[in-house]
Amino acid sequence: MSDLNSDPRHDPQIDPQYDSNEVRRLQARAGGMLPGVAGICMYMLLMTTINAFAALRGTFGQDRGKYGVLLLCTLLAAGIFGLLRLRRWGWSLVLAGCFTLFLGNVMYFRQTHAAPFVIQGLFALLFFLYLVRPEVRDRLR
Repeated sequence: MSDLNSDPRHDPQIDPQYDSNEVRRLQARAGGMLPGVAGICMYMLLMTTINAFAALRGTFGQDRGKYGVLLLCTLLAAGIFGLLRLRRWGWSLVLAGCFTLFLGNVMYFRQTHAAPFVIQGLFALLFFLYLVRPEVRDRLR
């Protein structure tokens, strides 16, 4: 592989527009959504729908638990659609939703020792760690 510094065309003294051209090229390449973000949005939308229907059926209780879960599901659904439009506020809501889902699954596993909750919690943690990568944040508006 050739080194860019050894190429005379890429010398900033010869081509002063090189730096700005390189920045524009990298910004154009950084446009669009990563496939992982779309997959995370689909999974989180599925989990949000399942939890909302479970709350409506009374799985989380009839009082504050039910309305708390419905509030979180509403915020997460808004965040998912914001992230699909590559908005920073949508990213932050989905990030918080992934972390909340992780903590909820770990807490539920701690009480019941049911293995599926650990697996779902690890998926949520994996999605959280994927979303905090700089490559994901660079594509947001």
